Amino acid sequence: MSDVNWPPGARRARTAKAPLTRTEIVRTALRIVQAEGIDAVSMRRLATEFDTGPSSLYAHVRNKDELLQLMFDEMCGLVEVPALDESRWKQQVKDLARAGHAAMVAHNDLARAALATIPSGPNALRISDAMFGMMLAGGIPPRVAAWAMDRIFLYITADAYEYSIWRQRAAGTTKQGFLDSLSFDYLGYIRQLPADVYPHVTRHAEALVGGGPEARFDLGLELLVDGLDKYATPSS
Repeated sequence: MSDVNWPPGARRARTAKAPLTRTEIVRTALRIVQAEGIDAVSMRRLATEFDTGPSSLYAHVRNKDELLQLMFDEMCGLVEVPALDESRWKQQVKDLARAGHAAMVAHNDLARAALATIPSGPNALRISDAMFGMMLAGGIPPRVAAWAMDRIFLYITADAYEYSIWRQRAAGTTKQGFLDSLSFDYLGYIRQLPADVYPHVTRHAEALVGGGPEARFDLGLELLVDGLDKYATPSS
């Protein structure tokens, strides 16, 4: 009898919805970011995804800024942190940086949410604590290690955000394909510059535009991490 519309004209009872959770909200927002970017995420858009009103979301998330912080920390939870190996501390710093960069690249322009902020969620702190420990194990003084870690995170975050901009501009092609066409145009421009005014740029034009984004990223990371040797103190 539960399917009988009684009394006549009465509204049929709707199936009760499962209560929303913060985790569901954050993971749904991440899916939107991966497909469409940060600007596509709004409380109203999320409410539509759950067939509810925005007020239901505010019981779990105060505003979009807090949502972005939660999303970034959820993404950080995908980064695997290895157990410390003191003999390989520099390689571990590089590997952890690459893993964080890869996670950000995989989430469209979410890296933008970390710029000009201090990620302080539990997953972000887990990564920071691990990288800090790696540098300390290599004999890097705490202040230098702290500042170096800040510079490394800024580097990988800014690079990942730029990656998302290239990807959006590519509009259907690969980033490398877009860069190849851009580099070709730039190479032609450099070659026609007066060599007496720009002798080094014109002579080494191919070096300026050569190499893919991954190779350039790795070089920058190597420069940052290998430069720490200057500050390392002998272990007692």
